[in-house]
Formats: sequence, C-alpha cells, structure tokens
Amino acid sequence: MPHISWRAAAILSFIALITLGCTQPVPLLITTPTPPTPTPVPPTATPSAPVATSPGADDACMECHREVTPSLVRDFQQGKMYEVGIRCSNCHGSEHTSAEDTAKAQIPTAKTCATCHPTQVTQFEAGKHALAWVAMNAMPTTHMQPMELIQGKKGCGGCHKIGLKSEEEIQAMQAAGETYGTASCDSCHTRHAFSVAEARQPEACATCHMGFDHPQWEMWSTSKHGVRFLLKRQGVLSPEVAAPACQDCHMQDGDHEVRTAWGFLAVRLPLPDDPQWADDRVTILKALGVLDPEGNPTGRLDAVKAADVARLTEEDWQTEREKMLTACSQCHAQAYAEAELKKADEMIREADHLMAEAIRIVAGLYEDGLLEKPEHFSYNYPDLLAFYEVNHPIEQKLFKMFLEYRMRTFQGAFHANPDYTFWYGWAEMKATLAEIKAMAAELRGGGAP
Repeated sequence: MPHISWRAAAILSFIALITLGCTQPVPLLITTPTPPTPTPVPPTATPSAPVATSPGADDACMECHREVTPSLVRDFQQGKMYEVGIRCSNCHGSEHTSAEDTAKAQIPTAKTCATCHPTQVTQFEAGKHALAWVAMNAMPTTHMQPMELIQGKKGCGGCHKIGLKSEEEIQAMQAAGETYGTASCDSCHTRHAFSVAEARQPEACATCHMGFDHPQWEMWSTSKHGVRFLLKRQGVLSPEVAAPACQDCHMQDGDHEVRTAWGFLAVRLPLPDDPQWADDRVTILKALGVLDPEGNPTGRLDAVKAADVARLTEEDWQTEREKMLTACSQCHAQAYAEAELKKADEMIREADHLMAEAIRIVAGLYEDGLLEKPEHFSYNYPDLLAFYEVNHPIEQKLFKMFLEYRMRTFQGAFHANPDYTFWYGWAEMKATLAEIKAMAAELRGGGAP
C-alpha cells in the first residue's frame, strides 16, 4: 500500500495554514471571486411591516398589473406579505409608474428582504446557498459558456442565482438585459406569494437538487425517508410518524444556514490517517487544481475557500457532522446514526481510490506526450473543474466518473438510497475505470495503461 510522503504531508499542512490566514496566498491561476459583503442587519431585530411609501400609487400598480400580469397580482394578494400590509413600493420603490419607465422599478435583493427578516438573511449569508453565484463563477470554464446558460439562467445560473451578488455583478447583469435573479430568497419562496409553506416542502428543493451531479431529490424521494414522507402526505401513514424531508435535516429549526460536513466535492482537510486514502486525496486535489502536478499549492485554493465547497479544518467538519447527528438522533439511536454516517464516509474513501487510479492513468498519458492537454489547462495534468471542456473521449470519461458517478456513490450513501449508491454510482465508477484503462492501452499502442 503506498504511503503519502513527508513532502506531500507538509504541502497539505501548508494549505491548511493558508486557509487559516497564517501566510500569504500564492499567485492566482484563476480569478477568485470576492463574496459579497454580508448585509449588516442585527439578528435579533424585530420584524415589522414597513409603511407603504405611496398607498395610492400601490393601488395603481395592482390595477395595471391585473391587466398585464394577472397571476402575479393574484399570487401577491394571497400571500402573507399582502396580508400584513406590504405593498409594491416597499420592495420596488415608487419611481416606476408606467409602461414607459419600467427600468425605474427597483429589483429586490436579499438586503430588501432583510428589512423584515434580518435573522433569516443573516443565517442565509453564513451558508453555502449564499455563495452559489461565487462558486459558479469560480469554475475556470464558466466564462466559456453561452451567456444564456450563466447570466441568462437557462443553465447553471438558473440555480446558482440563489447566491448573493455584488453591486458590480448586478449592474453587469442589468447591462446585459438580465433584470431578474438578484433576490436570492425567491429561489425557495417563489415570487410573488413568497410562501413559507411552499419553502418548507421538499419539492422546493427539487428544481436544483436533481439531475446529473446532485440528484438528491431522486435519492431522497425513493429512499425510505422519502417514501414514508409521501405516504404520510397521502394519508396512508399517520401524521405522527417519522418521515424526514430535506428541511428537517438541513434546516433544523428553520435555520437558513445550509452547510454540510463534506461540502459539494467531498474533499477536506486535514488528510486522513489512512495512508492510502491520504495519497488518493492528494491525487484528487491535484486534479482539482488545488495542488499542481508536483504537489505544490496553487491559487485555486483561494477559489475553493471563497466558494466554501470544502471543509478545510477538522473543527469545521466536526461542527457540521454534529449538526447532522442531532437531526438523525431525533429518530435513531446516537450510536446507530454515527455508524451509518461513518459508512457513508467510508464510501467516499472507496470511491476516492477508484477515482485516483483513473486520474493517474490519464495523467500518465499527458506526461508521456500521448494526450495533448487542452489550451486552457494550466498543467499537463487532468483538470476536473474544466468539466466537459476537454478534447478526447478519455477525458470526458474521467469528468463523468468524477462529477456524475463519484457524486452518486457518496451522495446516495448519505441519503439512504442503496440503489443509487451501488448501481448509479459505484458500479458506474468501476465500469468507467475499465473503459479508461482500455482507452489508455489503445493510446499506448496496445501496451499497459
């Protein structure tokens, strides 16, 4: 079994020091987005309904919009905000008065919502959802995608718009003709009803937490947790039975700070004690561009830190694990919950070993000049965060193995869905590794991969 070298261990310790701000960051290889400044609101402030700036004008707003957007008005008038006296001008200002001056309508942001909901916005700003826009723009090939998919929100931007945006980013979006997608909160509390009841249902999460690289909706809804929830809703099971949904585990007591122990990428620091797993994780960190091929830290670490896609200290990881254990222990014995989460941790270890082997095979092809790196790669080494922006089918296989099958292997384990873990994750990783070996052998003229 290979052991991680003292040099690699020292490098990863250096990464931890950078993360904790104990040394100067190395030069950036990609632009690191700066997270927007949190909204300065007191978490203990008492929400109160602001007085409409112009009641007569608000009546005119609704009269006009009953003709041009009738469903919008119906939604708003059925919501709690309308009931307590919120009117159009509270969120949109009063400068827009006709079809000719629509540009004068103020488009709300999370700061607008913080006027009445300071606690929830403060919590939201501390969680991963607030960094979704930053995380998307931190990816090295985001700028290569069609505008419609990003700022136009027909692709990645459609879900990542939940993230906070700087004033400069909002202005750039508006200059490109994209007026909406700045409010964040309406990603779950759909405008203009802004329903709390809607946001408390698991379906509110399904639009974004589904599909290729994060099929949590499919995993949960077909797990024992999800099946019991749906049967409970249908009246087959008693309203009193345990049937956790997304919000029960990830938003305990309504806390809007949503984070997980392993983050999106399921890599973390410090390195594990298991030398094989530590070696495999170093290989994955190289392929994520956090380390260069020689094992030296790169500027991409700053982007990972800014986007909060990984836990970078043991304390940070343990804090999130304890939160999840609190949720699990509402239904299960503490020892059982700990054991089940440990099994999911171990599935990451197993998946990492397959993933690292595949990365090393493709890296060897670059090193030996048998595979030409794409122009936008910084090194002769796989770059998993380039996603599908690669040239050769073997690189596409590696990308899918990481972002589709590895994700499903560990996400299925944490979401109590054995079929997703095994057939949609683990089995596909094994099959893809076999294909990568065969393709590498062919590139080498029939020799060993």
